Amino acid sequence: MLLTITTTYQPATDLGYLLHKNPANVQSFSLAFGQAHVFYPEATAERCTAALLLDIDPVYLVRGRDKSSTLDSYVNDRPYVASSFLSVAIADVYGTALNGRSTRRPELVDMPLPLQAQLAVVPARGGETFLRRLFEPLGYTVTLTSHRLDEQYPQWGESPYFTVTLDATSRLRDLLTHLYVLIPVLDGDKHYWIGDDEVEKLLKRGKGWLETHPERERIAYRYLKHRRSLARAALSRLIVEESVEEETDEEQPTMKEAESEQTVRLNEQRLGAVMAVLRQSGARRVLDLGCGEGKLLKLLLQDTSFEKIVGLDVSYRALEIARNRLHFDRLPTKQRERITLLHGALTYRDKRLEGYDAAAVVEVIEHLDPSRLAAFERVLFEFARPKTIVVTTPNAEYNIKFETLHAGKFRHQDHRFEWTRQEFQVWATKMTERFGYTVNFLPVGPEDAGVGSPTQMAVFSLRRSA
Repeated sequence: MLLTITTTYQPATDLGYLLHKNPANVQSFSLAFGQAHVFYPEATAERCTAALLLDIDPVYLVRGRDKSSTLDSYVNDRPYVASSFLSVAIADVYGTALNGRSTRRPELVDMPLPLQAQLAVVPARGGETFLRRLFEPLGYTVTLTSHRLDEQYPQWGESPYFTVTLDATSRLRDLLTHLYVLIPVLDGDKHYWIGDDEVEKLLKRGKGWLETHPERERIAYRYLKHRRSLARAALSRLIVEESVEEETDEEQPTMKEAESEQTVRLNEQRLGAVMAVLRQSGARRVLDLGCGEGKLLKLLLQDTSFEKIVGLDVSYRALEIARNRLHFDRLPTKQRERITLLHGALTYRDKRLEGYDAAAVVEVIEHLDPSRLAAFERVLFEFARPKTIVVTTPNAEYNIKFETLHAGKFRHQDHRFEWTRQEFQVWATKMTERFGYTVNFLPVGPEDAGVGSPTQMAVFSLRRSA
């Protein structure tokens, strides 16, 4: 089986730096199922082509099968057509380029280049239409050449095999990623065991494009070798926001709050701002205190840089909704081990919250009675004591911008208070003085010159000497 990648970027031979394969040499690599060879049929400053040729060991194809091997074990198309073997070879032989690294030409890694990839023979039982529906939404110009079952007997009709040529101006890492995922989608007989690890691979390589692909359901189902439970688990984690079960009466005030902020889509902006701070902090173990229905938890779970995630809430009902939103019972084992949901109050010391890198407290403190605020402060800043704390709360000054709010009213009927910018900054400064933190303030949402932004955020960092 053969894959060629061609560029006309000049100097075109820089393709060798991106692939970490010298155009002047023929290189061979031993794989479990055969040999991979990389060579350059053409290598000039104007045009350069790298070829990956995979030579499958036919003995490997039947090794490990039961003793009742049939003729099909020996006579098949596996050594000749693009399949999961080629996907594995891309990861092994072009792994550095696939992961977006180049020592000698790092500036080219994220540069869109004129690229053409050709797969010599591809099985596509969905035909030309399916091939186009896989690659065209990703921006490729697709050229297909079909092959007859037998050139000497045209009456036998067309075979399910195509030569596929893909043209695009894109990053090389993206091209390799798309091939890595979609070649096995076309392969109806993946050669290796499919389990939870394959879900993780699909999500890792599909990040940033698979969630919006119109054929994502078929891609997940075929990539995971028709394992419906695994495909459902993968798809549930691709979608950032999806509907949850209908709320009971006790959750209806939350819906009213969302309506008052709908014009600025404030909740999405809050969560995005919190995620940005948590990523920048380098945290690996994260608390979501007052996690509610699990919207932030879902974003945290989708980012594999967070190794341990804990959501805590005082409401059993909110935790049930969060559990459903996360599809907790259907998560792969490794994903389920990353996240824990706890029932508890933020005003009582809880040793389960100690030892974490960061804590997010998103639109929570305004729900606490002022008389209980001091207890919350000690629980968070003195006992849990994460290195980074992100607190968001409404900016009371901005309320006049919401047409549905009457003068003197809070955004939510359960709010016990709403602070102005000065009140919030005074409170946060007291926390730094009492507990050994520093603080920075950030606006969230559209900022008005007179009244500020709708949400105010404080980012606390533990002093090194504290």
